[in-house]
Amino acid sequence: MRSGFAAAGAAFRYDEIAPATEFLDVLDEARYRPVPDDWSVAVTDVVDSTGAIAAGRYKAVNFCGAAVIAAVRNALSRREVPFVFGGDGASLLVGPADAPAARAALAATAAWCRDAMGLALRAALVPVATIRAAGFDVRVARYAPSPHVAYAMFTGGGLAYAERALKQGRHAIPPGGPGTRPDLSGLSCRFEPWRAEHGLILSVLVVAAEGADRAAVRGVIEDVVRLAAAAPAMGRPLGAAGPRLRWPPAGLGHEARARGPKAGSRILRRLALLGETLLSYAIFRLGLRVGGFSPARYRRELVANADFQKYDDGLRMTLDCSEDTAARIVARLEAAEAAGLVRFGHHRQDAALMTCITPVAAMSDHVHFVDGEGGGYARAAQALKAKLVPAGRGAA
Repeated sequence: MRSGFAAAGAAFRYDEIAPATEFLDVLDEARYRPVPDDWSVAVTDVVDSTGAIAAGRYKAVNFCGAAVIAAVRNALSRREVPFVFGGDGASLLVGPADAPAARAALAATAAWCRDAMGLALRAALVPVATIRAAGFDVRVARYAPSPHVAYAMFTGGGLAYAERALKQGRHAIPPGGPGTRPDLSGLSCRFEPWRAEHGLILSVLVVAAEGADRAAVRGVIEDVVRLAAAAPAMGRPLGAAGPRLRWPPAGLGHEARARGPKAGSRILRRLALLGETLLSYAIFRLGLRVGGFSPARYRRELVANADFQKYDDGLRMTLDCSEDTAARIVARLEAAEAAGLVRFGHHRQDAALMTCITPVAAMSDHVHFVDGEGGGYARAAQALKAKLVPAGRGAA
């Protein structure tokens, strides 16, 4: 990723924040930096993602969530943008100088999701000053799972507030008109779902209970992370060699839609992509080096770069683990929930899926978003929300 994030009006450089290289270190509050008041949180989600998941469209839901990140990054010349992928949406930090370009990218992505994917994506741009006025904060840190990429981590409750504002229709960005399209260069989903090797794929979402002691909550999350780290491959749901490829890839249609009419008619786009993915499949299958691209190195980097655990006002993890490890994690969280420390949701499934952003294949800064194939984070969030809604009112 190229750095140099714009920060007009405030001495704030996200790319200059020293990244944590051990995941447990993201729980250290001293690593987080306050985001200036004149910045904004861009937040999106797919409307009725639950219905889309029930219809078997979670790969499409994930693709729309990742499309937001690709579109904003491309609109900002691929600079290092603080973002978090949430399965059925995404959140990003936007500086004041970049807000107009980001707003246009969000509107275009919402239009593309509507026109090309048949999904409604709502978007909002919530000022950090507004979030602080409501009593919350936006603080950001960086976590580098490998030397090649760093992901943003968040604390302060500001992202959760922005999501509530989005769902209430505040600070909304209307979708663009018919035919409006974002630049989705680099967005793809060519790899096969990863079938659990150790028993199951567990998606977990944990947040602090209202008024809970921070140190005690941190202890709970540390316990969960350590339980996950004790699993084979630290619970990483991609295996040592990474996910498999087949031809044609199951995500071919999504990627063809992402390329848009500038790449020709739908039939021509699909034919061109069939040829491109066949060549890619052959290169990976035969282990051929092409110019500066090495398929073996790419696979190693894919596994190292994968975004399977994150902290954004709470813990999100997608793990390949045994039933025993899953039971231990759930038991620890149930005990903490009974003690009034956390609220959590989880979902078990047989496989994980991945959506990728690879601007230049020969470079090492490609990012990969991992989620559960059976609903993953969205299902876990649904279970969590059911606990937060007073009895008799139903989940929103």
